[in-house]
Parts: sequence; structure tokens; C-alpha cells
Amino acid sequence: MLSPVAVKPPASAGARIRVLIVDDSAVVRQVLSELLSADPLLRVIATAPDPLIALERLKVEWPDVIVTDVEMPRMDGVTFVRRIMAERPTPIVVCSSLTEKGAETTMEVLAAGAISVVTKPKLGIKQFLHESAQALTDAVKAAARARVGRARIAPMSGPKSGPKLTADVMLPPVTGEAMRMTTEKLIALGTSTGGTQALEAVLTQLPRVSPGIVVVQHMPERFTAAFAARLDSICEIHVKEAVNGDRVMPGVALIAPGGRHMMLRRNGAQYVVEVSDGPLVNRHKPSVDVLFRSVAKYAGKNALGIIMTGMGDDGARGLKEMRDAGAMTCAQDEASCVVFGMPKEAIRFGAVEHVIGLDQIPGMINRYGK
Repeated sequence: MLSPVAVKPPASAGARIRVLIVDDSAVVRQVLSELLSADPLLRVIATAPDPLIALERLKVEWPDVIVTDVEMPRMDGVTFVRRIMAERPTPIVVCSSLTEKGAETTMEVLAAGAISVVTKPKLGIKQFLHESAQALTDAVKAAARARVGRARIAPMSGPKSGPKLTADVMLPPVTGEAMRMTTEKLIALGTSTGGTQALEAVLTQLPRVSPGIVVVQHMPERFTAAFAARLDSICEIHVKEAVNGDRVMPGVALIAPGGRHMMLRRNGAQYVVEVSDGPLVNRHKPSVDVLFRSVAKYAGKNALGIIMTGMGDDGARGLKEMRDAGAMTCAQDEASCVVFGMPKEAIRFGAVEHVIGLDQIPGMINRYGK
């Protein structure tokens, strides 16, 4: 057990977010420390080359957020995260390599309680991390707001870089009624921070006869395949990473691939998905807004849209377009969200008919499909 006696208390509201970095690469530790420290809302209190040294450092001062690799010496990332969650639940951001093995391990770490994942390559890591600085700082700030068993600080967001594009860059706004020459119903889910655990809680409760489901979970490229495979292994429904042209079918959930947008289309009386590249929308790819707008356009009254835990406002406008097109719309409630950002913005935008707890979402889906 880690001794709580010498540990400093959590930072108060308005204080800088304290970050501990754990990675066996000295280069990664240095670059991450420089990038995060450059943000006025963040403060790196320590770095550690492995989990055992990190655990010793935690006896001196406990951070608000831990940024950790998953493949490290002396203790693997899964064991490390499980120990942190058992001792003192703390928001954890995984910084993992873009490898198949790394992706599979990362899914285990997320299942163990980590909040989100950012990627790092095997080569060119300095340039990559500098190019991904905004994503890294955003992930840490989102994690600091997460509910993982104790009160979190909630700092104001820092300055954003680059233009914030809307779904207009991928498809035009919805005009008129959706094409309705079909009796098939579908479910559209959008989520971000905390969504991996939330989606597991929902999809594992669905029977095999559930309506077709399309999902956007903000997640980096290559990780969505491992995420879908893990869900498929524990769900009655079939869960897979979507590929272009996949049909939306009852009993199947299609997960938008990281680094690609996913849009609903019609092929006769059937729904299919289009997976394509494009610019970031609301600074995300895949974007919930892009999916929801396409569902509004092609499914309309035949769809149920649900926005779940996540930071930011991606999905709020798209869900409003779904509601305007006649779809039923729901938002996960604040009490059950890891981060009540995306649902809150959707509610504020007038996009939501029903606000329900996470444990109520499977029942809502089942009732809608009947």
C-alpha cells in the first residue's frame, strides 16, 4: 500500500494541473515535460523511467494527472494502472506507440481505468510530439476534469491552435426530410473522454437482435481496431472497425476507424457507411458531428442519437440536426459521465430530448429497436 501520510493534497481550483510522466525513454520524458510545462495551466511535478520509481515518487506528491507508457521495464502499464486505481483513483493518460502489440495492451490499460490515449511513433518522436502538442495538452486537461473516484480540478481551457472546422468541410448541412424508404432503424453513438468504458458498459448489455449501431469514439489511428476486437470478444452483438461500404445491420456495431471520418449513406433501402479521409472537424477525426449530420440526412426519423461522456462540443450541432430531422435524441447525464462536456454542450444547444444515466442507455436502445 502507498502511504498517504506524506502525500500533498490535490491542487485547489484555479491551480495549475500537476502532472507525473512515466516513460522508459529519456527523450520522451524530456519532450513531454517541455511540451506540457509550456502550457500555463500545466505543471510537471516529476518524471520517472518506470512504474516502481513512479510509485516511490507518489509517496512525496500526488499528481492530478499521470501520463504513462504501457510497455515499460519492471512493471507493465496494465499492472501499474490497476495499482493506481486500487490505491487512489487518478486520471491517467496513456502515451503509447503505434504498434499492434501496443494497441492491444493499451486496450487493457483503458479497461483497467485509464482515461484516454495519445500516440507516439517509434521514429521521429521529437517532431511528432511537437506536432501533437495540442492533442497532448488537451488530453491532460480533459483528464484533469474526469471523475475517477474523487473531486477533480476544473481549469479553464487554454488557447487553441488552428481553425476549428465544422462538419461543412465533409458534407453540406441537412436540407429537407431524410430519405425514409426503409423500415430499418439504427443507433448513432458519439463519445470521447471516458467513452471506452462507457461504450463497454452499454454494448455488453445489448442482445444479439439489437438495431444496427454506428459509433464514433475519439481515438487515434490503429487503436480503434484493437478496441473493436476487444468489445467483440465480450459482447453478444458483433463489433468491428468499420471499412468503407460496410452495411449497417441489426446485431452489428461499426466503430469509426481512428484517423478517418465515418458517414452514413444509403444504398437502395439499406444503410451503409462511407469511411473517408478529410480535415479535422472540431479538431477530431473521426468527428461525431460528421457522423450525426450524415445520420440526420439519410436516416432522419429512423435513428436514435446518443451523445455520451467526453470533453468539448463535438456532436452537439450534429445531434441538433438529428433532432430537427425527427430522430430521437439522448444525452448521458452528468452523474454518470467521466467528463460532462459533450453532453452538456448538446443540452445547451437544444439537441437533447432525454437525459439519462449510463445504466439506462441499453434499455433505451432495446426499446427503440422494437
